Amino acid sequence: MTQRGKVRVKSRKNRSQSSKQWLERQLNDPYVARAKREGFRSRAAFKLAEIDDKAKFLKKGARVIDLGAAPGGWSQVAARRVGAPGNGRVVAIDVSDMAPVAGVDFVQLDFLDADAPEKLKEMLGGPADVVLSDMAANASGHRKTDHLKIMALVEAAAQFAHDVLAPGGAFLAKVLQGGTEAALLAALKRDFTAVKHIKPAASRADSAELYLLATGFRG
Repeated sequence: MTQRGKVRVKSRKNRSQSSKQWLERQLNDPYVARAKREGFRSRAAFKLAEIDDKAKFLKKGARVIDLGAAPGGWSQVAARRVGAPGNGRVVAIDVSDMAPVAGVDFVQLDFLDADAPEKLKEMLGGPADVVLSDMAANASGHRKTDHLKIMALVEAAAQFAHDVLAPGGAFLAKVLQGGTEAALLAALKRDFTAVKHIKPAASRADSAELYLLATGFRG
């Protein structure tokens, strides 16, 4: 420890500088420590919680779809806030397996599968009130390429939301700073009554991520 209490990671032959920096950041991140204390699977849980504290779209009894849900931090927050199980419903989908989350139904499936929208609506018992997407494509290190990849994911998620949302529903997705594509923004403004960008405090200051929230789906 330094005098300020910051954890420093010793260099090792088999540890790269980037992995050393990542490990130091994790060990010194208050949200990582808080997630462990409060039983959340990832620090990302606090991003969703902060956004919902302001926008209040995760209402009791709501039906929620969490795209690219693993490891399950957002699903945990959604289930607690909508009262699942027993009141609201949360369905999580991911191409990777995910350990069970209390109150959440999970399906290991690509959301781009042609059958996915109908399958998830069937699992929910009807159309969704909220579609969540904290998905990010694997980073290449090339900023422009990574921006294009994540925007392609967001566009696909927005189309999925269009196919499964009930009137009045909400769509929340991760994007990158550098501007949401004009065509996507135009489509969302056509389909929703309000569209805005949000940077929650739990999102690291040096991260390029933003969140795009669209509410009031016109149906």
